[in-house]
Amino acid sequence: MIKILIFCGLLFTSNILFAQNPRVELRAVWVATVSNIDYPSSPTINSDVQKQEFIKLLDMHQQNGMNAVIVQIRPATDAFYPSALEPWSQWFTGRQGQPPVPYYDPLLFMIKETHKRKMEFHAWMNPYRAMFNIDNSSISASHITKIHPEWFLAYGDKKYFDPGNKEVQKYVTTVVKDVVSRYDVDAIHFDDYFYPYRIAGKEFPDEVSFAKYGKGMNIDDWRRSNTDSVILMLSRVIKQESKKCQFGISPFGVWRNADKDSRGSNTQAGQTNYDDLYADILLWLKNGWIDYVAPQLYWEIGHNKADFNSLIEWWSKNSFGKNCYIGLGIYRAGSNAAWKDKTQLPRQIEKLRNTPNINGMIFFSSKTFEKNPNGWNDSLRLNYFREPALLPKMAK
Repeated sequence: MIKILIFCGLLFTSNILFAQNPRVELRAVWVATVSNIDYPSSPTINSDVQKQEFIKLLDMHQQNGMNAVIVQIRPATDAFYPSALEPWSQWFTGRQGQPPVPYYDPLLFMIKETHKRKMEFHAWMNPYRAMFNIDNSSISASHITKIHPEWFLAYGDKKYFDPGNKEVQKYVTTVVKDVVSRYDVDAIHFDDYFYPYRIAGKEFPDEVSFAKYGKGMNIDDWRRSNTDSVILMLSRVIKQESKKCQFGISPFGVWRNADKDSRGSNTQAGQTNYDDLYADILLWLKNGWIDYVAPQLYWEIGHNKADFNSLIEWWSKNSFGKNCYIGLGIYRAGSNAAWKDKTQLPRQIEKLRNTPNINGMIFFSSKTFEKNPNGWNDSLRLNYFREPALLPKMAK
């Protein structure tokens, strides 16, 4: 009886302390739809199956203590929602342009179900990827690659919008504006894909646009200016349509190596945001064009070229007062000795919680949680996320 009373007393005290000083922390998970990585498990036109799967996914993450989902609604210039601009995604119904049956609005449904659980819904969109695989993608007659073929460039096995084309920048902004104006999304979210990752020995074929718009700039600065331009355009249109909708970017974890720039991190990344993806994240943060940054720190603690602890401290010092959420690579569980260590993820969470200017975390990706790797679902639910957290407010 005495032990029971002591336990009840401790639980009561814990609840009082949380009520008085609740943790403010984003606890989110990425839900990737490209190639059906996370959702739906396979393409289907059956709207009931789509709904049931999404509810099951949400319930799992709510049980684990998440307070937000970041759902990919535009994986390759297609849509997981009814759009007059772009066709239904092949990864949703199996054939690009095919709506679900019975017909409904999946994005409206997903947002309502997410908000019902008091979780945020961030709409994840890929700005420039137009054709995921040139050889076998399902492409409808209404796809923008068929309407404006002159806007696109083939690189590797994919087709991309030409980021230097001014009409392309306007079109991408129009697509985002359409979503923000019609849906109660809590954020528009972009990941690390701006200019594509370099393919060894192959240059991105944008020489025609460079000749037309370069205006004496070197090609690297010109490419960065193109990315800057679309980010600024998007920032403005999002805030015009909704003051409460955030604009967040989840970049590759290394902005720039210190051997290239004294402001860079103590890393030896083979490719970086600034030099290879032409994404100057620090400029966007400094100028207030984005509301949060979520660097993808998928390396382990002690990695010899990109140490997790070193990078989290670098981002802490370079967030310019904006919310900074750390992308955690739970998908890497079991991939090497470090990720077979059950303490790897808990130590990363402890590190980010004890680092200034870090406001939460995002896990990649949803599917991994179905396997409860290294017992980490249990660890989150019973230890780290046992008490609910308040969502961070948008930084001003």
